[in-house]
Amino acid sequence: MLDADAAGATLADLGEDGLLSVILPLLPGGPGVLLGPGDDTAWLSTPGGSVLATTDAMVRGRDWLDEWSTGADVGAKTVAQNIADIAAMGGVASGLLVVLIADPGTSLAWVRDFTAGLAQAAREARVSVLGGDLSSAPEGVLAVSVTALGTCEGRQPVCRSGAQVDDVLAVCGSLGHSAAGLLLLQRGQSELAPQLVNYHRRPRPPYEQGPAAARAGATAMLDISDGLGRDAGRIARASGVRIVLDDVLLGDDVGQLRPVIGQEDAWRSVIEGGEEHSLLASFPSRAPLPEGWRKIGDVVAGSGVLLRGLPVIGGGWDHFGG
Repeated sequence: MLDADAAGATLADLGEDGLLSVILPLLPGGPGVLLGPGDDTAWLSTPGGSVLATTDAMVRGRDWLDEWSTGADVGAKTVAQNIADIAAMGGVASGLLVVLIADPGTSLAWVRDFTAGLAQAAREARVSVLGGDLSSAPEGVLAVSVTALGTCEGRQPVCRSGAQVDDVLAVCGSLGHSAAGLLLLQRGQSELAPQLVNYHRRPRPPYEQGPAAARAGATAMLDISDGLGRDAGRIARASGVRIVLDDVLLGDDVGQLRPVIGQEDAWRSVIEGGEEHSLLASFPSRAPLPEGWRKIGDVVAGSGVLLRGLPVIGGGWDHFGG
């Protein structure tokens, strides 16, 4: 077998067992993992008696471009988008399963970089990597997928369908930063606001605020993966209510982006920008919001999402509709 440290090595040079010998030692374990990578499945302790499960995939050329994102960026991002989904149910992630589908000509250096980014993000989130799968792919194809498992720690999950008339809509985290960062990359102006570009490459969801919101009585919640307008619409549709976004309360979010990308694109990024992975939730109006959350709208009778009296339609990203 080729020395895994050989310069310029590819996956074809190492083979599956050789690649596993390189990446498995890099992956973090943790408490609750009774048996980690190396057998047919992982074995977990589940004190809560129930498990949350979610999965997301990323495909080169669709979800990232190599000229804009490193392997480590891709690894960190795929962890963020999955753990944010667990947090959005009020849960705490307990483990990740990782799938790599790659052209055998893919460089080992890229896979190592990806694994390092994924492992670092998992450690920072205090989540174990449990194992996964490897598969070859046609020339030029590179895709990754993560399945996250978690628990609600004995609570009921916070679903999208629980928002009630007279609730307030609140957000924890930024709005529009990922979309603004992407726009700067597309314009070739990443130097204007490196922090926005970095957020697009590696979102930083407030994972711990999912369980905090659940303990504070959140009635509905999700993470903003496809844009504020589209995701608020998902809560509205599932709950049978109307959500009214407050343009005044969103003014600070727009103001942060306006000097860099302009007024119109700032509003578009805040309302339509995806891959933010901040948390969006409804709360009873009579209760104070948890620390770190801020009101951005109201839940009223009706349907859909309104901003300045007009329906918010579309925005964000649809994998098949664009």
